[in-house]
Order: sequence, then C-alpha cells, then structure tokens
Amino acid sequence: MHHFFVKDHQISEKEIFIEEGDYNHAVNVLRLRSGEEILISDEEGRDYVCEVGENDKELQRLRLFIKEMTEKNHELPSRVYLFQGLPKSDKMEFIIQKATELGVSDIVPVNMKNCVVKLDDKKAEAKLKRWRAIAESAAKQSKRSAVPEIHDIMSFTEAVKMAEEMDLSILPYECEDGMAGMIDAIVNFLPGRHIAVFIGPEGGFDRLEVKFARDRGVRTVSLGRRILRTETAALAVLSMIMIRLEIAEQMGFDEE
Repeated sequence: MHHFFVKDHQISEKEIFIEEGDYNHAVNVLRLRSGEEILISDEEGRDYVCEVGENDKELQRLRLFIKEMTEKNHELPSRVYLFQGLPKSDKMEFIIQKATELGVSDIVPVNMKNCVVKLDDKKAEAKLKRWRAIAESAAKQSKRSAVPEIHDIMSFTEAVKMAEEMDLSILPYECEDGMAGMIDAIVNFLPGRHIAVFIGPEGGFDRLEVKFARDRGVRTVSLGRRILRTETAALAVLSMIMIRLEIAEQMGFDEE
C-alpha cells in the first residue's frame, strides 16, 4: 500500500487532499486510480486508510476518502535525537535512511573539529534538501507514522547545549574503558524519555570536545573492544535503543 504524509490543513472530517509535489508523484509516477487504497499519516502520527477519489487536474489535487483512522502509530515511545558528526561522501545519506528505519525522531548534522567535510551555505542547503527527501522516503518505506526532523547543520557547542534539555545523553568514545557505562545507559532507555546520541565523524571526537560534553552532563560510553566506523556506531546504538524501548513498552516499563 502506498504511503503519504500530509499536513493538518489537508485533512477534513471525511476527506484528505494530496497536493503539490506529492500530487505529481501520486498521479504521474504511481498512477493512482480511483478506488485504490493508500495509507496516509498526519502530523500527530495518526494513520488513515483512504480510498482514492477525484483527480482535480486544474487545482492539482487528488481527493481521498477516509475509510478508517487509527490513533495507533508506528513510532518509538521516546524521542531519540541523533547528533551525527558530518561524514565523508554519501555516508550521511546511508545513516539518515537507516536511522529513520530504526525509529529516530530527530537527526542533527554536526560540524565537529575532525570533520573532513566542509559545507558552505549553498552546499549545505542542497544537502539538507536531499537529506530530508531521503528521510521522508525511508519513513514511507518503513511504514512510520512520522518523518524524522532533519535539523540545520550546527556546531558541536550548539549541539551539546541542545542536548542539555534531554533526559539522557550518551557519547560513544573509543578511549572509554569497559561496558559499565553502556549497560547503565541501556537500563535508562525508557519510554517517555528524550534521548540524545552523539556520534563522531571518521576522525573521531577531539578530546576537548569530549571534555566539553562531559562537563555538561553527556555520558561517555564504550561500544566494546572493536573500533566501529561512524555509520556502524550510529546504527549499533540506535538498534540498542529501539529494542530496549520496544521491549520496555511491551512490558509496561516507564520512568517510574
């Protein structure tokens, strides 16, 4: 079943309208026809099973009739923020795609000291547009109820200050010894919490960045005895968080 995301203004009591870029994709690429069923998700994470209706070519709108609506969504029971150091080549696209599949709610590209990639404003704007399209495509493919927010690129200092508002922040660091910190973090991956994960670029974190983060409450943890690539580290941590949160929700665990 094809899947689209819409804004609140596109929804009425019994109908939903597909507009703008999605209209072209639905009509000219997917060639949706009257009577077909598609899945729609709104900004609150509600899902609608709809039947395709009238194609208004003049207004560039496709009318859908709501057949069924459910409050049950496919999101994790916590907001998970990935603060990803800018990697080389197209690795960021891969990370965004897989992080979306794993349930992350926000992805923040971070310019760190050891990042090789340097983007001017024009290139950054183009990259962000591409990354947001990838996140939406991955959200559709994985049947998520919401598209992760891809934030503007920020500095490491700005990222750490943003993470100060989270309930839990972790930073996998290759110089950290033992798994005690990671085990403690896993125990604290609970429904309802805001969780921040910092992942360094290929060159790793600068030691002054680590000190700055630690001084502001970010926990440094180890991911084991092997050194993981930046894209592997991100997916390893997010997989742990996803599984822990899904199990905790099923078993009725919460912050209390």
